Amino acid sequence: MGNYRGYIKKYYKPFSIALLFLMLEAICDLMQPTIMAKIIDVGIANRDLDYVLRMGAVMLGVTLLGGVAASTRSILASITSQNFGAELRLDLFRRIQTLSFKRINNYDRASLITRLTNDVTQVQLFVNGLMRIYIKAPLLAIGGLIMATTLNIHLSVVLMVVVPMIVVLLITNIKLSIPRFAKLQNALDRVNGSMRDYLSGVRVVKAFNRFNYETTKFSGFNDELQDKSVAATRVIAIFSPIIMLVMNVGIVAVLWIGGHGVEGGTIQVGHVVAFTNYMTQILFSLMMISMVFNMFVRARTSAGRIGEVLGEVNDMVWTEEQFVSNQGGKIEFENVSFSYNETSQEPVLKNVTFTCMPGETIGIIGKTGAGKSSLVSLIPRLYDATSGTIKLNDSDIREIEPKAIRERIAIVAQKAMLFTGTIGDNIRWGREDASKEEVQLAAEIADANQFIQRSTEGYETEIGQGGVNLSGGQKQRVSIARALIKKPEILILDDSTSAVDMVTEGKIKQSLQRYADNITCILVSQRISTVADADRILVVDNGEIVGNGKHDELLKTCQAYQEIYESQFEKEVR
Repeated sequence: MGNYRGYIKKYYKPFSIALLFLMLEAICDLMQPTIMAKIIDVGIANRDLDYVLRMGAVMLGVTLLGGVAASTRSILASITSQNFGAELRLDLFRRIQTLSFKRINNYDRASLITRLTNDVTQVQLFVNGLMRIYIKAPLLAIGGLIMATTLNIHLSVVLMVVVPMIVVLLITNIKLSIPRFAKLQNALDRVNGSMRDYLSGVRVVKAFNRFNYETTKFSGFNDELQDKSVAATRVIAIFSPIIMLVMNVGIVAVLWIGGHGVEGGTIQVGHVVAFTNYMTQILFSLMMISMVFNMFVRARTSAGRIGEVLGEVNDMVWTEEQFVSNQGGKIEFENVSFSYNETSQEPVLKNVTFTCMPGETIGIIGKTGAGKSSLVSLIPRLYDATSGTIKLNDSDIREIEPKAIRERIAIVAQKAMLFTGTIGDNIRWGREDASKEEVQLAAEIADANQFIQRSTEGYETEIGQGGVNLSGGQKQRVSIARALIKKPEILILDDSTSAVDMVTEGKIKQSLQRYADNITCILVSQRISTVADADRILVVDNGEIVGNGKHDELLKTCQAYQEIYESQFEKEVR
């Protein structure tokens, strides 16, 4: 509940006003059977038409007042719940964005999507229901019990037997429902995860003709969701008719006892009619309470799942007063070790130490899985080092807000990720206020301008989700342009030219040498050709730096570098 205190504080006023109108509506509903009893027992029994008309007008006025209260309550409920849902969804999205990769990795991506969509909707619907029927139902049930007991003590004996039976049924219903609805939400996570994997890899599925496999996998998750849904709704299907049966038996008992009372002259006809109406109201209310509890179970599960994310403590801390000095992108690693799982025995990086001076170009090379990408991911604080110190412009990055660091750094990741929109919009991701000329210049440096100009609408060409209508090399070049337009102090290219040919890579390197004259540049690659011209090359092997120097030096002194060179040279000869 602690994660929702802010929302309670913000929305309790319109919520309370809606409840006041709901209470007025409930009072109007409770008054009508009593007014009807008076019309029958006084007006009709005494053949007093004036009394009947007068009380009929009162009954009509009460109905009208209840209708106005219901309409006002519905409007307030809709506005409040929609605003609450929208704000909760936005806050959850913001919270996810602020979490470190380490925290985000605690959750499956499909689960986060479900929490942002289905779980927020469940909580929103429950809040809406509280202002509509969920609180009205117990008010009508309690009010109906009071009014019925006050109306006729003899008939209320039926309620004393029926109501406890229904309460026991409702409690049993809740205990059986809670674990089943929790499993239902988890099954929904798995369905969303399967669908997300398929859509993101649909080209691979088609290329390998794996439709049957994907269909079978999705069918399994879908069947699991169906089974969990049936198991959860079966509880409702069993208990709802039982509750209705108990209440209907109670109504029959009221009619039987009332009939004997009317025949014996101890009970008035109007009382029997009114009591039957109250029993009907109580039946409706208890059925609604049963539904409320089922909705509460789902909302409680969803609220808990949302609260898990909102309650995540960001493990990245910093000093508010700390700032990055303007020294042009100096980077220092001092005995840095890193592990994605701190409890694991084997760290990904071990005692890494090096210095990169402002304006220097550093190449990082190594075999697949050597730890190259993990190393550069520590610079913008995507992760924090397990031990050791990383400094940016002589300041410990643990003392600096990640946002301030990332404003000075541009990264082109291994996997080029583009977003739905135009090519120009994707390049402007690096800097929103970039002019058309700046966008084109960045594209030219990345050797992307020619293929963009040849596209149907140039820079206004729409890109499909993930850049599906561009080749791998084209996506990488647009990603490089996006990084360059930011004009960063530090440029990190993480194997960002792996999908382009050697000629294109050469053009990009030449352009970068002119453009990035004062930029600290880190080139991560498995190709010797990519890093050979760097000021210095770091050779990473099994998480350790085993070589540090220029290309010619490493060919003489570093065995790991020699092996990489020989393997690539042999490939070129062949």
